[in-house]
Amino acid sequence: QVQLVESGGGLVQAGGSLRLSCAASGGTVTTNAMGWFRQAPGKECEFVAGITWSISTMYADFVKGRFTISRDNRKNVLYLQMNSLKPEDTAVYYCARGRSKAGGPTVGEYDYWGQGTQVTVSS
Repeated sequence: QVQLVESGGGLVQAGGSLRLSCAASGGTVTTNAMGWFRQAPGKECEFVAGITWSISTMYADFVKGRFTISRDNRKNVLYLQMNSLKPEDTAVYYCARGRSKAGGPTVGEYDYWGQGTQVTVSS
């Protein structure tokens, strides 16, 4: 059973930065895509960024140029570096393991999820 634990969330002012981490244990993740999603109050869960097993990356348009996803397969850790944060980035951020090596931008393409970490950006 794969377990994913996010950390690094918090309160930051607009324009600031945060680095989220997602530690994986209990199963294989190195040959799977991984992704970050977020959910704001009253809104649906949305794709933020994904990374394939071969380190190709994909981003939602609203974070391109501001967020960077990366992974350290030796440590089984997924990262999301978030710069130039905006109040609209406020949400609970979740990491997830892809069902395949390629992953994708939809919730159904991921099978294991973390519990989430809160990111709050003040104006």
